[in-house]
Amino acid sequence: MEGSMRCSANYVPLSPLSFLQRAAVVYADRAAVVYGSTVYTWSQTRERCLRLASALTSFGISRGDVVAVLAANIPAMYELHFGVPMTGAVLCTLNTRHDAAMVSVLLKHSEAKVIFVDSHLLEIGRGALKILLESKVKPPLLVMIGESYNSVPVIRGPVASANMEYETLLRTAPPCFEIKWPIDECDPISLNYTSGTTSRPKGVIYSHRGAYLNAIATILINDITTMPVYLWTVPMFHCNGWCLAWGMAAQGGTNICLRNVTAKAIFDHIALHKVTHMGGAPTVLNMIVNSPITERKPLPGKVGVMTGAAPPPPQVMFKMEELGFHVTHAYGLTETYGPATVCTWKPEWDALLPEERAKMKALQGLNHMGIEEIDIKDPITMKSVPADGQTIGEVMFRGNTVMNGYYKDLGATKETMAGGWFRSGDLSVRHPNGYIQIKDRSKDIIISGGENISTIEVESVLFGHPAVLEAAVVGRPDHHWGETPCAFVRLKEGADVAAEDLIKFCRTRMPHFMAPKTVVFEDLPKTSTGKTQKFILREKAKAMGSLSKKGGSKL
Repeated sequence: MEGSMRCSANYVPLSPLSFLQRAAVVYADRAAVVYGSTVYTWSQTRERCLRLASALTSFGISRGDVVAVLAANIPAMYELHFGVPMTGAVLCTLNTRHDAAMVSVLLKHSEAKVIFVDSHLLEIGRGALKILLESKVKPPLLVMIGESYNSVPVIRGPVASANMEYETLLRTAPPCFEIKWPIDECDPISLNYTSGTTSRPKGVIYSHRGAYLNAIATILINDITTMPVYLWTVPMFHCNGWCLAWGMAAQGGTNICLRNVTAKAIFDHIALHKVTHMGGAPTVLNMIVNSPITERKPLPGKVGVMTGAAPPPPQVMFKMEELGFHVTHAYGLTETYGPATVCTWKPEWDALLPEERAKMKALQGLNHMGIEEIDIKDPITMKSVPADGQTIGEVMFRGNTVMNGYYKDLGATKETMAGGWFRSGDLSVRHPNGYIQIKDRSKDIIISGGENISTIEVESVLFGHPAVLEAAVVGRPDHHWGETPCAFVRLKEGADVAAEDLIKFCRTRMPHFMAPKTVVFEDLPKTSTGKTQKFILREKAKAMGSLSKKGGSKL
């Protein structure tokens, strides 16, 4: 329009770094990071991040370089989310459950110049660097993160020098640093490798713009108001803590760091710090609801819990509400910066029976305000499926909080965004009220005798048995049916139930063809974000061979 113009007065590239700048003034003396007896205010946190950026610059780190970190939810992990992008570099947070071989693969792929390693994971970090050296790949500079936060650290083991320890770097680096703001808001801020539940991890590129928008959206969908107290039970390496590593700064929150996530630690920290919000995969919720009474403590007030990463069983949601937690169900992928949809609660649902309320809350809902649109489409025709709660299609997204792409894999980027939509690989239905409900991953759906079986539905029924703690269902090859449902089950401590009884339990609650034909009792392999590694279970089921003999059938 005539008379308008774009200039520095009315346009600044969006970046979550601005959240810290504001928090350091508005919430200057308020606790920003708490870890045991260590407490940093927001003004101190900003200074520490600036010192970190100064130290990185002294290593030659500059715009576009990758800086990796292998650490638990500790203060340094939080500070790296700001200190690294302050230099214009890209933060790459690595899964703490990876072994040295996988870490070496990701360091080579990301071409990280520096890696910060938690002292508890130092053996893995050093092992990864050794593998790189043996393969004649230049390894990144290793900086150890010790446990000493308020004192001079004690350096043990073959660390190159005292200057290669995190706290020493911060103490000796100057606090005066000119932040290198993004030139373009679509510049990369972080590189997140997928959890590997379906294939080898891929490097997902986040932008300053996407991180800014998803941080705000995540705050809004969880009703996180000013000065919350957030307990870090979600790994910060997973989608940058669902973007709340940055989001907490926007609201001047207090970050309660938690190295080891147990039910007792959760209840203890909630009581001690008067926690208002936390997050966790359904496995964390399952841990809470099945914790011994002796480990529980009364909640000091309303505690909001955002859950996601895997579809939560309605029974677990119901029990969480019984304990006094307010659960918000979000859904998303690494490629959507974590949360992309939310099951927004409607007041009229309060009148439903408790079990029905839990089922409604287990729906994935609709897109949040950072995602322009979500649809359930036929992946071939790209036509929307009817909102009948029955027709299955693929979940697809488009909007401002979809990744920039896969690092060094333009072909995969183009494939997953073909047709102008991000294809999630998740299968879902849309209900008449518009809300979506995930049925399965496209690779997890079981096709038995030409019928589609949602493993999530079978697992939900299994969770209803009082003896079952965890359950995962995969397809077992079958000569007659093609596949039959095979359930891997972990029982509650002290519980005892026969496989035949569980099969009978399921057959009385669902069509017989959907019920498991095989039940295996064992612990379930998990990613660090709580997702069951079904590809491992599929291999186990495949090794069992067919339940039916060739030429015959067995119901």
